[in-house]
Amino acid sequence: MDSTRVTEHPTSFDRPSTGADPTDPRGALLRTPVPPGPSGSALPAQGHAGQTPPDAGADSPGTFEHSQPGAEQAAEADGHRPRPGSEGVPVQPDGGQPDGARTAAGARSGDLPSACAATSGDVASGDVVSGDTDSGHVAPGDAAPGDVGSGEATSDGGRQPGPVRSASGVPSGTAGRRGGAPEPDRRTGQPTAPGQPTPMRRDGDRLRFVGAATRRIARGMDLDEIVMGLCRATVPTFADAILVYLREPLPVGDERPTGPLVLRLRRTDRIPAERDTEGGFTPAAQPEPSELETVGAELCEVRPGSALAEVLRGVRPVFTDTPSASAALPELLGEERDFALPDGRRAILAPLRGRRRVIGAALFLRGPERIAFEADDLLVAAQLATHSALGIDKAVLYGREAYIADELQRTMLPENLPRCTGVRLASRYLPAAETARVGGDWYDAIPLPGSRVALVVGDVMGHSMTSAAIMGQLRTTAQTLAGLDLPPQEVLHHLDEQAQRLGTDRMATCLYAVYDPVAHRITVANAGHPPPVLLHLGGEAEVLRVPAGAPIGVGGVDFEAVELDAPAGATLLLYTDGLVESRLRDVWTGIEQLRERLAATAQLTGPDHPPPLEALCDEVLDMLGPGDRDDDIALLAARFDGIAPSDVSYWFLDPEDAAPGKARRLARRALARWGMEDLTDAVELLVSEVVTNAVRYASKPVTLRLLRTDVLRCEVGDDVPQLPRLRQARATDEGGRGLYLVNRLARRWGATRLSTGKVVWFELNRG
Repeated sequence: MDSTRVTEHPTSFDRPSTGADPTDPRGALLRTPVPPGPSGSALPAQGHAGQTPPDAGADSPGTFEHSQPGAEQAAEADGHRPRPGSEGVPVQPDGGQPDGARTAAGARSGDLPSACAATSGDVASGDVVSGDTDSGHVAPGDAAPGDVGSGEATSDGGRQPGPVRSASGVPSGTAGRRGGAPEPDRRTGQPTAPGQPTPMRRDGDRLRFVGAATRRIARGMDLDEIVMGLCRATVPTFADAILVYLREPLPVGDERPTGPLVLRLRRTDRIPAERDTEGGFTPAAQPEPSELETVGAELCEVRPGSALAEVLRGVRPVFTDTPSASAALPELLGEERDFALPDGRRAILAPLRGRRRVIGAALFLRGPERIAFEADDLLVAAQLATHSALGIDKAVLYGREAYIADELQRTMLPENLPRCTGVRLASRYLPAAETARVGGDWYDAIPLPGSRVALVVGDVMGHSMTSAAIMGQLRTTAQTLAGLDLPPQEVLHHLDEQAQRLGTDRMATCLYAVYDPVAHRITVANAGHPPPVLLHLGGEAEVLRVPAGAPIGVGGVDFEAVELDAPAGATLLLYTDGLVESRLRDVWTGIEQLRERLAATAQLTGPDHPPPLEALCDEVLDMLGPGDRDDDIALLAARFDGIAPSDVSYWFLDPEDAAPGKARRLARRALARWGMEDLTDAVELLVSEVVTNAVRYASKPVTLRLLRTDVLRCEVGDDVPQLPRLRQARATDEGGRGLYLVNRLARRWGATRLSTGKVVWFELNRG
């Protein structure tokens, strides 16, 4: 009989076509004649109906049948257009498709079920096609290629389809056989009972599942995301429940743990008790809660030589029905509780091994209504465990590096701004990216002698760990130079020399300003940095005209300083170029926008009240748009309060023996004028001691200054660079007790070296 024969390619589901009667002897597999090949002839005959080629084994991809008369007309009458093959499945040279994939056109269109039957290539990302017709769980072979599988859709309460049925209402697992007979297992050849879950169809399904699951795990950046990815990719596609144990604490890199091996239950996931029924999906049958509702012990100490230690040392996943695993489970899950675990090969214990050591374990569970694990599932569990362990290792190492970088940046920036006389300060720092909170921008406020304060802001090229390290060195150098009370231009000159010593490509910009609250003046020197903006009390914002200068690290250049007025109530804003420059705007456009933003903010509080510093900094940062964060940002705002002339008393004293007595009389008169007579005795005693120390060694007139702010501050300056040191005088010593008295009676005291000598100061609380 010369009838055309076609080959049936099995798919993930053998389902009846639309309108097909399940009692039809032909079943659900209506065939169409094979179209002629490239030569115009039909495919050669493959044997008789129901036979298998001689070279096909138990895992033969399908059966062979005669084509049925009228099948071609029936296929043409059906207006269904089959979807293209699944992504990643290559088209075969003969126009067909590889084993397990549904064809889109041509000879394979007759093999397609009707539109109501979904194929593995038809599953959209995130959707689920049920291959487990009893429990509603999808077998790993039923997940869409390239998709994470139904685990993502169900573990967090997403959609889950019920048993898939044909147009006649017969379950797809039975309608495809003649007379409604159960479909045999393609691996074992044994018939499958109606409603029983079907196993993975072929090794290709497992490979696709492992590929999708590992991609899901690899998307995680930190420890929690990786563990969640393992759980979501596994439940319910591969298992009905999973318990993940990790080492406590997790070792980092090549660290050698010193304590015993302790495992902590990091996460446990299982199929939810209720499912979402939106979209027409029917809730599937659920496993008994008592079977998989087990939650293991929170902590588990692995004793050397125990059964659990042997299983973890073996590295490979094992079935829990083996003697070694069954003895290890009570140790892992807790011996004091009666854990209800499924019988048989329905649980797999997989050690999680990183690059150098075991870092945990994963327990995969399947309910009794689902088919048991097969031997090949151990390979799947091994792949999942290996990818998860390596990802966890890298996440822990990345977390440590991010922590070190964050601590490095945090310690190189001032933790708290100092409280300086006559000025209020506020600051902000924004990294270029949250994943790498390091950069080369810095700011600083350094108290100087005479109640002055140095305001510094700088920007090292780049925003990496190297830039942060160079920034730390330059900031330390600037603090040291500021302690010498050098002029701003000299500070930048020495910073330039230091940058050249660090390397030829160490470039940075810096702006250094010194504010004097007594004189209400500010001295500014610039090294290639954006100019500061001064917001006046009336609401006018002004960009200060400061010589730009060359960046630090160029070498062989001179820096120039300018002295400007700093009226009381004005606000000086120092910033780095990340605030005003981006890919969307140039630096001068950004500076103009900053000036306008400051002026608009000042108008909200009125001409007589400057805006609060903290709120002003927040308003300035709000001007940044979505595409304006190309660089890290450092911001320093200084509100000039100044010191009124009536609160300052200043004298010159000749270096003679009568100088201490004269200093006492001058201090007594100033305190009487300010109404602070209660401090007279303490001030006279301390001023006498400090002035006596100064005139003993000074060769030029000694300066004495009293400042009345929130505290009373006394400053004594001379031309001797040696700083006094506090020491414990012996009973036979005639001197050495002056600084001891100052240390006992004063609120604070200190000594600062100047370019022309030194200043010794102390503060007393106002009564």
